[in-house]
Amino acid sequence: MVPFETIRAAPKVLLHDHLDGGLRPVTVIELARDIGYERLPTTDPGELGHWFTQGADRKSLELYLDGFEHTVAVMQTPEGIERVAAECAEDLAADGVVYAEVRFAPELSTQSGLDLDAVMGAWLAGFRRGSASASAAAAGRPIEIRAIVTAMRQFARSVEIAELSVRHRDEGVVGFDIAGPEAGFPPSRHLDAFQFIHRADFHVTIHAGEAFGLPSIWEALQWCGAERLGHGVRIVDDIVAGADGRLAMGRLATYVRDRRVPLEMCPTSNVHTGAVASIGDHPIDLLRRLRFRVTVNTDNRLMSDVTLSSEFETLTRVFDFGLDEMQWLTLNAMKSSFAPFDQRLRLINGVIKPGYARLMADAIADAPTVV
Repeated sequence: MVPFETIRAAPKVLLHDHLDGGLRPVTVIELARDIGYERLPTTDPGELGHWFTQGADRKSLELYLDGFEHTVAVMQTPEGIERVAAECAEDLAADGVVYAEVRFAPELSTQSGLDLDAVMGAWLAGFRRGSASASAAAAGRPIEIRAIVTAMRQFARSVEIAELSVRHRDEGVVGFDIAGPEAGFPPSRHLDAFQFIHRADFHVTIHAGEAFGLPSIWEALQWCGAERLGHGVRIVDDIVAGADGRLAMGRLATYVRDRRVPLEMCPTSNVHTGAVASIGDHPIDLLRRLRFRVTVNTDNRLMSDVTLSSEFETLTRVFDFGLDEMQWLTLNAMKSSFAPFDQRLRLINGVIKPGYARLMADAIADAPTVV
């Protein structure tokens, strides 16, 4: 098993992380105090962190989303949004993440009068401040962090949010997404938004195949033109084992693999929402062995009490992943990012591959000699 210190030191890439799902508990408490929000279940940071995780682990996406009532409530001022974004960049950099795409639904932060552009301004200012902050620099791990603008699939503002994402594309926004409860809210309800994104030559990822099955994935790809699938775990429903034990893939699974559609998988969160029964039952290892373009992500660091390092540690423990598998998954993520091609190459050849080469050399040097 790869030691945790090695995992933490490895360069990592994160494609699926929610800004409002990754707050520090102490930040939730302090922001709530600053704005007079009195509905938190506790003002003890340790107890509050446990409360979020315990509440999220109820095997239901709808119940999992309950905790966001409190995190979104404290993200209603420019100061609060900027602080959360800055700390997000700092925390990811300290965890060895060298490139991240973090998403948020700006419409959720307009409850106290902020307009969408003001929300975006504070969010992006926080990313700039956090990535350049003393704490990020002191960790010796620079991070490049970008925003994905999310529309909520149960609401009716997706076109407006799509326009917002394109309007801020030169300021650090790299893509558009929809999220929220899948059942009853198919992605095809938002075709106008996706068509706008495509006309603007912009990028799109869609939450699909988490709480709902293959039809959600099919619509996201064939109706809405998704370049990546948020979660996508239910693609395993299109893979069956025959009487002889051989695996056979259906047409949709074959399409996803052959077209190299990236799967933004979030193992611990998928267990918490009930998308899979346990980490051992998660299809990530099967899909890796079948050579799908699998990536590893956090989803909501506060809600699931995870980091990207802890997710990789879990996979090394459960599926015996080594540094080779970690590097493969990380390269998948970087190749699948919405960063410009030259930036992807620079990080792959200048940061990720050299970083893993050093770690692998150290592992060989530290291995006991057999006589």
